[in-house]
Amino acid sequence: MLETGTAQTGRSAAVELDRFDRTTSRWGRLTMIAGLLISVGGPVYLVLFGNLGVTSAQLWTAFGAVAATFFVIWLVEPLTYYPILGPAAMYQAFMIGNISNKLLPSALVAQTSVGALPGSKRGDLAAVMAICGAAAVHLLSLLVFVGLLGTWLVSVIPAELTALARVYVLPAVMGAVIVQAIVSMKALRPTLAALGVVLAVQYILLPLVPGLAMISTAISVIGTILIAWFTRKRAPRSAPAAPGRS
Repeated sequence: MLETGTAQTGRSAAVELDRFDRTTSRWGRLTMIAGLLISVGGPVYLVLFGNLGVTSAQLWTAFGAVAATFFVIWLVEPLTYYPILGPAAMYQAFMIGNISNKLLPSALVAQTSVGALPGSKRGDLAAVMAICGAAAVHLLSLLVFVGLLGTWLVSVIPAELTALARVYVLPAVMGAVIVQAIVSMKALRPTLAALGVVLAVQYILLPLVPGLAMISTAISVIGTILIAWFTRKRAPRSAPAAPGRS
């Protein structure tokens, strides 16, 4: 009886998770499309009806410059974030922003706290809940420290301290993210591969070919993925059955 009840519970959970994936995929697409239309609606209105003197040639030139700069990020970010966040959290993350320095660390901490592996259904749910919590904390902190106390804090903090924070805040945040990812994933081979590829790109490839600086991130990510894939620990293949045996 106990085993039957456990099996039924497992099947029911699988059905609910499948429905969750279908629902988030449908509403996630609609939400992203709505966000896209809202974000470009203002600029399009100004260009068409604002008498700004912006020609179509200038518009496409500006778009080409931005696309050339961020094209690599468009490819790299989905590849690197999806294995950890999962499909539902990906919609949240790209709608909210600040993925690498806020949402991704939150998802990793949540997955580690509940013992869920990234890429599993449990890990996907942990990432969703972590991003909800991170967004709520972010909005509350913005309301208090920017909306209510922002002007006062800027007036009392010395300019030298502000300048110092601008220099070190990004390395501090990214360093914490990298350490958290290494501790949470506990994958030695991909970690060594990532460190080796980054050092090779930074100190060997770029000095030889400086023109590759714009795509150095893509080279590092793709190189790490390939090395980690080919050096992964493969499961042993099962031996073929002997002739005459079922």
